[in-house]
Amino acid sequence: MNFTRWSARLPGTQRRAAARDDRSSVPAARAEYARTEGTPAPPDDDAPAPSGTEAAEGLPALDDLSAREILGRLPAPVALLHGPDHRVAYVNDAYEAAFGPRPPGVPAAEAMPELDRLSVLPLLDQVLRSGTPRTVKSRRTTEGGSYTVTCTPIAGEDGVLVYAADVTDHAEAAERLRTSERRHRETAVTLQRSLLPQELEQPDDLRIAATYQPGGTDAAVGGDWYDVITLGAGRTALVIGDVMGRGVRAAAVMGQLRTAVRAYARLDLPPHEVIQLLDVLAAEIDASQIATCVYAVHDPNEGQLVYASAGHLPILVRDEDGTVHRAADPTGPPLGTGGWVHTSGTIALPPGSTAVLYTDGLVERRSEDIDEGVASLARALSGAKGSPQVVCDRLIRSLGVTAEHDDDVAVLVVQHPARTGANAELFHNAALDLLGGIEAAPRARAFATGVLSSWRFPVELRDLGVLATSELVANSLQHGTPPMRLGLRRTDRRLIIEVTDGDDHLPRRRQAEPADEAGRGISIIASIATSWGSRRTPGGGKAVWCEFALPQ
Repeated sequence: MNFTRWSARLPGTQRRAAARDDRSSVPAARAEYARTEGTPAPPDDDAPAPSGTEAAEGLPALDDLSAREILGRLPAPVALLHGPDHRVAYVNDAYEAAFGPRPPGVPAAEAMPELDRLSVLPLLDQVLRSGTPRTVKSRRTTEGGSYTVTCTPIAGEDGVLVYAADVTDHAEAAERLRTSERRHRETAVTLQRSLLPQELEQPDDLRIAATYQPGGTDAAVGGDWYDVITLGAGRTALVIGDVMGRGVRAAAVMGQLRTAVRAYARLDLPPHEVIQLLDVLAAEIDASQIATCVYAVHDPNEGQLVYASAGHLPILVRDEDGTVHRAADPTGPPLGTGGWVHTSGTIALPPGSTAVLYTDGLVERRSEDIDEGVASLARALSGAKGSPQVVCDRLIRSLGVTAEHDDDVAVLVVQHPARTGANAELFHNAALDLLGGIEAAPRARAFATGVLSSWRFPVELRDLGVLATSELVANSLQHGTPPMRLGLRRTDRRLIIEVTDGDDHLPRRRQAEPADEAGRGISIIASIATSWGSRRTPGGGKAVWCEFALPQ
């Protein structure tokens, strides 16, 4: 291998050689001037001063070094390969220190296994054919080091110069960063899952399933969440939301909002009032964390969902025949924005229908408008049949959500089953309008006795039900205003007794003094019933109810 010719082809070599020739001609011209004129030659103001370092240490000038000497002094591993077989022509000391000595004249495929481990061998032919440098970045060797390798063609010599830069420190730092990010993500996922319901409440009249799937490894965990809350008297609250953030902070905010929703739900407020309270709370938690949420309440006696939405995507309901309906307005701005008066809307949920609540990760794609994603979900829902969990899984698959999805996904599926046959016999309703004055109380007791007997309840449970009916009706007659109505409902798990009237003053349990003639009704109900409660009704007035668990 002719290193002199190779060194002449290195970048800048020809320019330096020309400059050297120019400088060498100057002293000759000056000597000729002195010989002919007999005077000292004029000083050469343009002549460069000798390097003090080179003069002191006796080092040669860079222009006097050959390619072998230059490459040999480089601290990075360098190899020269020649010919179509890429035979070893030269390796410098740094290469031998890193990978060991390599015999010259032997093809690189045989003598240099490290190039195979670094994925360099396939590039050598490409470099020779194209005349273009190729680089592989941060490849790890079996010895434990990491290198970025550049293969550069040597023009006219049918050879390739292989230059390896040791990037072990950078690779280890990057790996430490990836490990830290992975642990941070695992912490956020663990926190997120721990704050979601570990087991969904299952109301008597509904069948419910939910799915949460975090984003892929390259996506930070968000704040998607859902919940199911039984309100009593057969009513159920359904919640789904999305904190617009990533990581542990978003999960923590989500946990606070979910806890607040459960607390507000126990007040049995209308959906828009719950959203209004959440709006204020979200701004207090962190004004920079915006969240969307939809809160819906199902009442089996009305066969519909009453809902309020704070910037969330619309609820979809599939009828028994496959027709899909989309919940219309009202939809207010996201939680935490403030300054908005939220209102409630309704959407029918008759027996045999299925409702789907979801977060934007299910339907939002960068390549299409989100309305197109909602339309795709509606088409998938129209053909999705089976149990709620089966519907969840089918919707996830139909919308193309995989383990590497770029966003969190939460889906809540609610079915209102159409019961027939023996199963339908376990669900009954009966109601009586309470007209007149004090004579309404004995009519209510007689009505309750007949209904509970026809439902074939045990005598003890029937007597407790009649006593609770008497106390609720007496309380309404004394403190309420018309119209008044008594409702009895049985499910496969409980007996529900409810009395409504036109007065919105909610009763409370208090300790009656021995001499008091009144004030013991609610205490009696709380003592004999499994649970009791009261709420204001949308049209004005209130409802007071109690429940008895049925023997299994």
